[in-house]
Amino acid sequence: MGKTPNPSNARPIALTYRLFLSIAWDIFIPMDSDRSLERITRADLKRLARIAEEDRTEFFARHPEFAILYARRLLCTALAEESALHYLNGVTGIREFSVWSFYAEHPEAPFPVHRPARTDFGKSRFGRAPDGPEAYAGRPVELQGRSIDATPGDDPVEALQRYLKTGATRSARELAHKAVVLIAPDTLLGVEVWPTLALASPR
Repeated sequence: MGKTPNPSNARPIALTYRLFLSIAWDIFIPMDSDRSLERITRADLKRLARIAEEDRTEFFARHPEFAILYARRLLCTALAEESALHYLNGVTGIREFSVWSFYAEHPEAPFPVHRPARTDFGKSRFGRAPDGPEAYAGRPVELQGRSIDATPGDDPVEALQRYLKTGATRSARELAHKAVVLIAPDTLLGVEVWPTLALASPR
């Protein structure tokens, strides 16, 4: 008979994996002067959540046909890719912020996959990207949206982990290469969704 897994071991292993991410990034990805090493705080996460909310409002105003389907189906908003890694390890560095809004997929149509929106984080201690638009005072924020296999009211963490573990789409596979941290709803601010050693809950 196999040994019963000890839940108390999960956190040390997760911390070891996080340390590995930090060291591996330093060794294999040369730091460049375009990146900011300033730590991302919870206040910064809230600011990004507000930026994402404004972008969603503008998108639904331009596309009322999708507002009908998705305005009330938002599951969560997350910081992803290199910016999420930097939130977790503090060494990756920030060139831009990557923010994703995830919706419970509507049976009539998926949320449209379109060219990412980009906006300005604004003046901050992160400085600005040298290659960013001249009009930007701060770092670029890239905003994207996806619908995933879930229903309104599902646990956002479980739904998103299931999406990433399944890897059924290119977006899911690419996001799973780095990290995902929730920035909304506010009750889950800063929750580390990915990487994780937990098994995805079956539907």
